[in-house]
Amino acid sequence: MNESSGLKISSLMILCLLFIAYEELMQKEALNPTDPRLEGWPLMSSPFPTTFIIGTYIYFVTSLGPKLMENKKPFELRQIMAFYNFSVVALSLYMTYEFLMSGWATGYSFRCDIVDYSRSPTALRMVRTCWLYYFSKFIELLDTIFFVLRKKNNQVTFLHVFHHSIMPWTWWFGVKFAPGGLGTFHALLNCIVHVIMYTYYGLCSLGPAYHKYLWWKKYMTTIQLVQFIMITAHIGQIYIMDDCPYQYPIFMFIIWLYGAMFLVLFLHFWYHAYTKGKRLPKVARNGVKKDQ
Repeated sequence: MNESSGLKISSLMILCLLFIAYEELMQKEALNPTDPRLEGWPLMSSPFPTTFIIGTYIYFVTSLGPKLMENKKPFELRQIMAFYNFSVVALSLYMTYEFLMSGWATGYSFRCDIVDYSRSPTALRMVRTCWLYYFSKFIELLDTIFFVLRKKNNQVTFLHVFHHSIMPWTWWFGVKFAPGGLGTFHALLNCIVHVIMYTYYGLCSLGPAYHKYLWWKKYMTTIQLVQFIMITAHIGQIYIMDDCPYQYPIFMFIIWLYGAMFLVLFLHFWYHAYTKGKRLPKVARNGVKKDQ
């Protein structure tokens, strides 16, 4: 079985596992109802619009897109990508500020921070920020689409597609059930990391004249490793606290598992890229590919 077939099968397995997780959470909804503050919000009525978007994305980047581009020249997207990358920087800066002002710099303890389900201005600000972060994951699907249109299909790896697929889907549940509390720490970190990384990608897309400002390229993977270490350590606290009444402990397990899994995957990347001396990929977004 070739890499393309393996990617398609693996991607389908992701969707199956996500549906199983959905059924599990829906069974628990009677005990822990969804957040009523999200009534009428875009994409929040059901996870199926999100699932449809992800399914369409997976089909396009693994099958339809490469077929359409097979006999065509790669698109020149330098200006579009420069605008896109710096727009994501601006958005990530804004979300970082909002996460800080809605809890992480205004009262959260960085330990057992439960979800505030009130309609206070700060609590509602956190809800809006969580929804915006969730929606930003759809914007970031353009990373892979740019790969396909530029015929960089070797960069459409399982790890890349898995990361981009699972984030919006799991965050639908995070926003719907628990928009706030300690489950949003990894989102804050991710926004900070994206400010750094998309700045790098934006400078890359401006052309060789700006490459002299990219001396910090070698630190990109280290930044990712530190991010996942901090996520795993922060979430891991819940298992050693005597009594933390966080409303959805299943989310804590999912975040911990996600952080630990990607920590291992990035350590594997580090080993092959640096220790074994293999050539680093030219484009490694979000640490997996330069276009995350």
